[in-house]
Amino acid sequence: MAAELLPGNRLTLLNSGEQYFPALLAAIETAETEIFLESYIFADDLVGHAVASALCQAAARGVRVNVTVDGFGARNFSADFLPRLNTAGVRAMLYRPEIGRFRLKRHRLRRLHRKLAVIDGRIAFVGGINIVDDDNAPEDMRPRYDYAVRLEGPCVGQVHHAMRRMWEIVSWVNFKRRFRLGAPTKTYCELCGTQQASFLIRDNIRHRNDILHAYIKAINEAHHDVLIANAYFLPGVRFGRALQAAARRGVKITILLQGKTDHPLLRFATQALYAVALKNGMRIFEYERSFMHAKVAVIDGRWATVGSSNIDPFSLLLAKEANLVVCDETFAAELQASIHDAMAGGAREMGHEEVAGLPWHARFVRWLSYGVVRALVGLTGYGPKHWQADEEMPGTTPNPPG
Repeated sequence: MAAELLPGNRLTLLNSGEQYFPALLAAIETAETEIFLESYIFADDLVGHAVASALCQAAARGVRVNVTVDGFGARNFSADFLPRLNTAGVRAMLYRPEIGRFRLKRHRLRRLHRKLAVIDGRIAFVGGINIVDDDNAPEDMRPRYDYAVRLEGPCVGQVHHAMRRMWEIVSWVNFKRRFRLGAPTKTYCELCGTQQASFLIRDNIRHRNDILHAYIKAINEAHHDVLIANAYFLPGVRFGRALQAAARRGVKITILLQGKTDHPLLRFATQALYAVALKNGMRIFEYERSFMHAKVAVIDGRWATVGSSNIDPFSLLLAKEANLVVCDETFAAELQASIHDAMAGGAREMGHEEVAGLPWHARFVRWLSYGVVRALVGLTGYGPKHWQADEEMPGTTPNPPG
């Protein structure tokens, strides 16, 4: 489904938790009627307690506060926050509570990975930032680098509708009849800016490929440059073909990836693709200053996206994701400048010689990791949808070590 760009929005780019949490807390503190909040992680740290306190205070003012967190990502939520929130009148639920942690089931990979909020139907937040302190990480990975957007205007209605629908589904599955929603709060969707935007989700019903298709369409239409900053990058065949075709047209492709990671298996699998990407004229940078969690892109200085979706099979095929797509030169220029600043201040470019000169055992680990990830995706039953016919696209399958 093509993205429907709605005009008349006002967008504010928020760089990492340092900018995001003051904006989110300020919006919560001014809420009058309703708050929806979704997060994959809700950490037991200073930020988690600050957000929980603000939500409790809003409920005490008579605001209807609805919180949904993922049952795996926020495994601590039931013990650390749920009793406190419920006592204060906050309605909080878990999406797919984690039961039987050591049993491998397909549905365990279908997580609520969205990071969203809507306040009074007039302000929305969309991005990749969890409810977690940027300094809640190993010392050499602080502060976390990520993005979100504060949104006002017609596009808020799209976010509000998606969050209401998610709340209804989760409340029904969890038999929370008392949590069912009444008539929707009026969304204040009047034109309040000049920026065009569209809210996209990924789910397993009507919107399986909306985010993927938006990326591929934008890359296929690129004329000058594609800049991608993505924490977990393991594209499938269609995405890879789009990048290769753009590179052959002379489009400058720059990809910023993690240099420090919390998932070594995925990082090694991604590194198995470096040689192919470099051979096709793409530039690859690894961000080493701290932990990069961003999922953003800018194409031709006009098209941009900020959201929760990684470019890997777990986000594009399994998880519930949400991205904001923007068509605006001012916003795209701001995001592009921010990414370039991050690259200049903490990223290292990967060269042909460095990648080709890896010892055989290092290449073997990367090839093996790629194979393991493929196998894991295959166990979910979604493998063919992501990896189908790799051999039909020369150069996309990493070569085993010589």
